[in-house]
Amino acid sequence: MKNEAKVVAITGSSRGIGRAIAVTFAKAGYDLILNGRQTVDPELITEIETIGRQCVFVQGDVTDETTATQIVATAFERFERLDVVVNNAGITKDKLLMAMSAADFKAVVDVNLMGTFNVTQVAFTKMLRQRSGCIINLASVIGQHGNAGQANYAASKAGIIGLTKSVAKEGAKRHVRCNAIAPGMIATDMTAVLKPAMTDAILAQIPLNRFGEPEEVASAALFLAENQYVTGQVLTVDGGMTI
Repeated sequence: MKNEAKVVAITGSSRGIGRAIAVTFAKAGYDLILNGRQTVDPELITEIETIGRQCVFVQGDVTDETTATQIVATAFERFERLDVVVNNAGITKDKLLMAMSAADFKAVVDVNLMGTFNVTQVAFTKMLRQRSGCIINLASVIGQHGNAGQANYAASKAGIIGLTKSVAKEGAKRHVRCNAIAPGMIATDMTAVLKPAMTDAILAQIPLNRFGEPEEVASAALFLAENQYVTGQVLTVDGGMTI
C-alpha cells in the first residue's frame, strides 16, 4: 500500500537545528528519513515514534555521493515518495583568512555546499519525475553579509543561496520548489562555546536581544514546506540582526 503521509528527508538531523526540524515535521504528520555522520540518538527515534510517525536513519557523510543516493533511495524504498528535503548538514572551521589553509577552506565548502548539491541533485531528479517536491537549504546570514574569520563558511553559504535560486528556476515548471533559510545566532552547540564577552557583543547587535531557538528555525522550514507559492526565496530568521 502506498504511503499516504508526506515524507521529509533531513540531513544533519542528529542534534541542534536538524533535530528540531525532525521533531517539528513529525508533529506536523510527516514520516522521516534522518541522516547524520554519527549514530542517531535513540531518544530522538523514541520521541518521533511516540508522536506516531515512522522514521529511518541513514548514517553517512553527505560529501559522499553514495550517502546522498542512499538517503533518497531509502525514502522511496520505505515510503514510495519524497515530498521535502531539508539540507541542514554543515560544519565550521573559523580562522582569519591569513591563517586559513586550503584544507580548512575546502573542508567547509565540501560539507556545506557540495553536500547540499549532492543530496539536492539526487532528490531533484526524483521530484521532477513525480512532478512535486520541495527542497529547503540551510544558508546563513553570514552567506548574505560575510564575517571576519569565516571566509570559508560565508563562501559556502553564499553558494547555497545561489544554488537555491537556480534550482527554483529549473524546477518551477514541474512544481518542484526550492528555498533557503538564513538563520542568525541560534542557541546550539556551536554558539554554546562562545565566551560571555563575545555573547554580549553579539546580543548588542540583535534588536530582539536574544539568540534564536532551533525550534524557531524549524517552524520556518515547515512554513516553506507547506506554502506552495513560495520558491527561490531566502527566509532570514535572525531576530532583526541584519536590519
